[in-house]
Amino acid sequence: MRRICRYLPLFLLLFSIHFAHAQAGFDLNVGFGSAQDKALGSVDLNTLLPCASTGSTTCANTPSLSGFFLGFGGNLMLWKKFGVGADYTLQPAKTDYLVFQSQGVGVVGDKLQSRVGFYSFNGIFQPVNQKKVAVQLIGGIGGANVKLYENQSSSSSVLGNANQTQLAGSANHFQVHGGVGVQIYVTDHIFIRPEFDVRYVTNFTQYGRNVVTQEMVWLGYSFGDRP
Repeated sequence: MRRICRYLPLFLLLFSIHFAHAQAGFDLNVGFGSAQDKALGSVDLNTLLPCASTGSTTCANTPSLSGFFLGFGGNLMLWKKFGVGADYTLQPAKTDYLVFQSQGVGVVGDKLQSRVGFYSFNGIFQPVNQKKVAVQLIGGIGGANVKLYENQSSSSSVLGNANQTQLAGSANHFQVHGGVGVQIYVTDHIFIRPEFDVRYVTNFTQYGRNVVTQEMVWLGYSFGDRP
């Protein structure tokens, strides 16, 4: 699945060129929004497993999943009501996941940071497809990726304060995706699509539940003629 995701932009570009000439409806879009999942809770800093005792000095609380997500995607409408698509959304910036130690008052020490991404390959059903608006029901499968980074801080009289970040690990999970969007055409080709998604991520142990909700606003351009 990782290899498929790597070549997804090239795949979408080739399809856009081919089907634009074939007079099929092909959309390319970029999205902005957020995703939510509850926090895992208190974990042991040595094992990253849930703490048996919340009063332990080696325990720390993990954050919930939230914050800004950036997305890229494309849809190919082969018929008036049916099509296929793919999307990839991710956190462009790392977020703090755990703080291991403090170097002093007001100085944060070593910490673990995270970055979450989701990708999906979808089928699309449009029960409403008019000139200015289309309603899309979306469903498919894909994956979720969680990358963890170790951020190390140091302080000395010679170098001052310094930070170093390196990849600590990466986890991949299978996911099932469903969503609904309303595609509003500003012009004959430019559209805005508010979309609400639900993702069921198997064994999403970095967070408190397997169900992730997501809200995105997609801005896009339609090539060719709409069926």
